Amino acid sequence: MERVHVYIRGLVQGVFFRYHLQRLARKLGVKGWVRNLPDGRVEAVMEGRKEALEQMLDFCRRGPPGAVVEGVEAEWGKAEGQFRDFEVRY
Repeated sequence: MERVHVYIRGLVQGVFFRYHLQRLARKLGVKGWVRNLPDGRVEAVMEGRKEALEQMLDFCRRGPPGAVVEGVEAEWGKAEGQFRDFEVRY
């Protein structure tokens, strides 16, 4: 199991980015959270199988319809097992 902490920048708020990421995470069995940041970025911490996390990152790089992703920063590590679901944080 792996962990990836991501920051997504661009036009990524107000386009249902968090909702789509949560939906994909639940489909792939990925645990963690996603939230909007005051500076306009979206931040997420995700844990799961490496293949599933790669699919999550692919989504982060393109975003949902209406999003314009300008960049994604990802920091990989070992899963800590602290999440039970994938939630949208406010």
